[in-house]
Amino acid sequence: MGPRTLLRDPEFRRLLFTRFASQWADGVYRAGLAGAVLFNPERATDPLAIAGGFAALLLPYSFIGPFAGALLDRWDRRRVLVFANLFRGVAILASATSVGLGASGLPLFTLALAAEGIARFIGSGLSASLPHVAPTSSLVTANAFVTTIGSLMAVIGGGCAIGLRTVFGSDNAGSAYSTAFAVIGTVVAAFIASRFAPGHLGPSIVDEPASAVVAVARGLADGARAAWRAPSVTAGFIALFAHRVSYGISLLVTLLLMRNAFVSHGLLRAGLPGIGQVAFLAGAGILLAGLVTARLIAAFGRLRVVISSLLLAAAAQAGLGLPMQLSTVLVASFLITGAGQVLKLCVDSSVQLDVGDESRGRVFALYDTLFNIMQVVAVSIAAAVIPVDGRSPVLLLVATAMYLIGAFGYFVASRRNNLG
Repeated sequence: MGPRTLLRDPEFRRLLFTRFASQWADGVYRAGLAGAVLFNPERATDPLAIAGGFAALLLPYSFIGPFAGALLDRWDRRRVLVFANLFRGVAILASATSVGLGASGLPLFTLALAAEGIARFIGSGLSASLPHVAPTSSLVTANAFVTTIGSLMAVIGGGCAIGLRTVFGSDNAGSAYSTAFAVIGTVVAAFIASRFAPGHLGPSIVDEPASAVVAVARGLADGARAAWRAPSVTAGFIALFAHRVSYGISLLVTLLLMRNAFVSHGLLRAGLPGIGQVAFLAGAGILLAGLVTARLIAAFGRLRVVISSLLLAAAAQAGLGLPMQLSTVLVASFLITGAGQVLKLCVDSSVQLDVGDESRGRVFALYDTLFNIMQVVAVSIAAAVIPVDGRSPVLLLVATAMYLIGAFGYFVASRRNNLG
């Protein structure tokens, strides 16, 4: 069943549009906040400050994720999507107000981590709900389609934030207005999700103790056990671990190069417009991945597709990242993000196909938790040694090696069953 057939189902369309609105808000908020912190003439930024920003955006859900996963497998996911989007809107407005008042450091990061923590909860809820609006036989195609289009909506949202900065300005007040626009997406997402019938998005089976406290506390262990029982998921976790560490390093390098080393020439731009070009090419890579992943899996099997995507990312990291030229970095962003998206789609489909609905929310939450923590650790370590201009061949070689280690680890772990 292809995307056209899936789109005929009104319930599938409703979940897709909920994702659209939510991920557009993600893009606006993150780009608005990045512009406020990294490219605001009223603020100074160094590598450790950028690492702090990564921690604020990624760590909150890393701590609550296992417990949120248990809640996704206990609570009506329709209600979760409605109220989580509304709560996120409040956190976004608070963050934007903080930016406008010139706040920085812990106060701003605390508000950002609240908004992003809720966003991760929403993302896990959307992924766990997909099998309730798409037939099992089409989950790989459905997941590739919704994840790809959703990621593109985030890229579009980021572009909107960059455009809004040209209207409102790049100072604290302009950054606040640009960031606040994200609330439109959260309100729209909540409204669309409210149109589902109660219980329609699951969980269809609640395998939880009577005590909510006990159910929440065992979320991490349950997610880990469910992932371990599915060899395809365990192997996928290893591959994604390598990708998130490597991607975190290369993203830090790219931000610093764009901010402090590159200069615009011709159509190629440095600074925040350059980050916009990186995001555009990354979006193109995501779109291509969405178009080809299901076909590649059908033709070559998940094992070969995952290993090939990791090897392609390693080659792009070394061959195009190491020269650290504006043009090669842009091409590398296309290839690395595209390969990473292929990898993510493969692992998402493994979780949706090989993990029962009673545990799926916890596994997705564990998935986010582990990889967010590892990305923050990688960025923090890299920030401690990277020069201010971002020119660090050694770090890019480490990132390349991580992809190769991930490919080997995935191959070994996949031998637990036949993934080919």
